[in-house]
Amino acid sequence: MIFAEAHLKHLPIAPRKVRLVVNMIRGCKVAEARDVLTFTLKRSAEPLLKLLQSVVANAEEKARQQKVRIDTDEMKIIEIRVDPGRTLKSFYSAPRGRAIPVRHRHSHVHIVIAGEEKKPATTKK
Repeated sequence: MIFAEAHLKHLPIAPRKVRLVVNMIRGCKVAEARDVLTFTLKRSAEPLLKLLQSVVANAEEKARQQKVRIDTDEMKIIEIRVDPGRTLKSFYSAPRGRAIPVRHRHSHVHIVIAGEEKKPATTKK
């Protein structure tokens, strides 16, 4: 079984918003997740699609190094996690000389996919 993982750090979107998209692809096959992310209209879908392509490339490279064949479209997302990243704090002005704090939240995304190696075709004599 081939495992591959990738990380996306300091994504400038709040974790709560990223989790809405991540929950749609959790447990899916790579081909299905790619389709879902392509047609999702949330802002976090594009960085997640790039992360998915990165983890697929990692799996292909790992398989090439081990000299096995894999079908990356049939690989399954076994773990995808969104953690909070740094929070930048700023202020904007409000009436009567007040200042209102604003928290700019960031996310860290971790993804792991797994798939089976393909058996080479054997010829019988």
